[in-house]
Amino acid sequence: MAAMAMAQRGPGRRFRWQIWASAGGVRGAAGGAAGQQDYDLLVIGGGSGGLACAKEAAQLGRKVAVVDYVEPSPRGTRWGLGGTCVNVGCIPKKLMHYAALLGHMIQDAHHYGWEVAQPIQHDWKKMAEAVQNHVKSLNWGHRVQLQDRKVKYFNIKASFVNQHTVRGITKGGKETLLSAEHIVIATGGRPKYPTHIEGALEYGITSDDIFWLKESPGKTLVVGASYVALECAGFLTGIGLDTTVMMRSIPLRGFDQQMSSLVTDHMESHGTRFLRGCTPSRVRKLPDGQLQVTWEDGISGKEDTGTFDTVLWAIGRVPETRSLNLEKAGVNTNPKNQKILVDSQEATSVPHIYAIGDVAEGRPELTPTAIMAGKLLAQRLFGQSSDLMDYNNVPTTVFTPLEYGCVGLSEEEAVARHGQEHVEVYHAYYKPLEFTVAERDASQCYIKMVCLREPPQLVLGLHFLGPNAGEVTQGFALGIKCGASYAQVMRTVGIHPTCSEEVVKLRISKRSGLDPTVTGC
Repeated sequence: MAAMAMAQRGPGRRFRWQIWASAGGVRGAAGGAAGQQDYDLLVIGGGSGGLACAKEAAQLGRKVAVVDYVEPSPRGTRWGLGGTCVNVGCIPKKLMHYAALLGHMIQDAHHYGWEVAQPIQHDWKKMAEAVQNHVKSLNWGHRVQLQDRKVKYFNIKASFVNQHTVRGITKGGKETLLSAEHIVIATGGRPKYPTHIEGALEYGITSDDIFWLKESPGKTLVVGASYVALECAGFLTGIGLDTTVMMRSIPLRGFDQQMSSLVTDHMESHGTRFLRGCTPSRVRKLPDGQLQVTWEDGISGKEDTGTFDTVLWAIGRVPETRSLNLEKAGVNTNPKNQKILVDSQEATSVPHIYAIGDVAEGRPELTPTAIMAGKLLAQRLFGQSSDLMDYNNVPTTVFTPLEYGCVGLSEEEAVARHGQEHVEVYHAYYKPLEFTVAERDASQCYIKMVCLREPPQLVLGLHFLGPNAGEVTQGFALGIKCGASYAQVMRTVGIHPTCSEEVVKLRISKRSGLDPTVTGC
């Protein structure tokens, strides 16, 4: 059947051109660069940042659409609306981290009078099913929220046709053309595979898969030293699995390195094995189904092998930009990493096209920053606001078995920026009260506050290693965001007995050389 076209007058005297075609053809709008557009805002990517931007714009009375499509992982794992955080990131990670913490609490329980039958067993299948069901409920919740705010949702794979038009292809191959006055790219990133390593793609998995496994991964090799690598290795060890981390160089690059070393020291003392300075070269599947990994020890120069049930690659992420046809719209990217270049307004090289979240160059790869950036962008576009996203002093937490929370500058960054003689570091080793009765080792429970040396000693950074680090850091982040000084922190009354009160009791500086171990209560 020949395609038919008609013009419609939309809200606000806006014209839309719609094209209907037979199955397999094009359906949708082709506003082009010159004509009127279907939508005020089109968001490409249904993750945290994109959804926040879309919902905010809709609440400001604009006509909004979201397009989202999840390409299955090489393993075949797929998931619903909500992006990395909801489906294969923060949410399932925190729940599995909590599952591991519960195991430690059960071990502590008899010290507190609870009689618990030994040995305790963990059921991966039961945990995974419960976590996956919760994730699916969040997928549904996002769909409902978009519907309630009258945001049109398209489950299509998008690519640019021109500066105002996007082509979407459904799973079945049907095409849709959508045009918009403003376009926001919020496609995030995906885990990187070391495709130069034999067997890496065929036999390895990533964080895209680990949370959706129906069966226990068993003995696992985690390759990488990122927070993703250490968090996954931490909860796998915590639920009783034989886990090894292979690191080529330093752990938690970009974080304070003293804190990072304490994180891995704690993990090592609680059962996680580390292969430092090692690089994998080959993965082969043995007749019994196990994976034989060959690696080179960079220190000794020797080659070694080991067998594992699962190999988890956690060596970084790549932005989801390659299939967007950004060149058709004139959107510039960093040629080294393919991230989209943006300015302080989140605008790309094309003024009405924006990028937020992990896909944007120079932005923290954190869900809350993407959410706030998305909301502020919508408010600037449609709400007469001029507020920009402030990417300074963004707090975060690494959910390793002993959690590491931080906000502001690392000690290394502070020294590099201000000079050693202008930086004062206050620190303490402390013992959480709940560790005492159970006689838990607190060797790595440590806090440090990085300050300017000149009074009133502006706080440049806070680093906290211990239980509930995220809860502790979130509270102090407000003070640091507001320009808190060391003097003000010392005048803050602590809540007793808590771990967070140790922050307001930091009296010993590194420069003094005194023992920073807290004694008494």
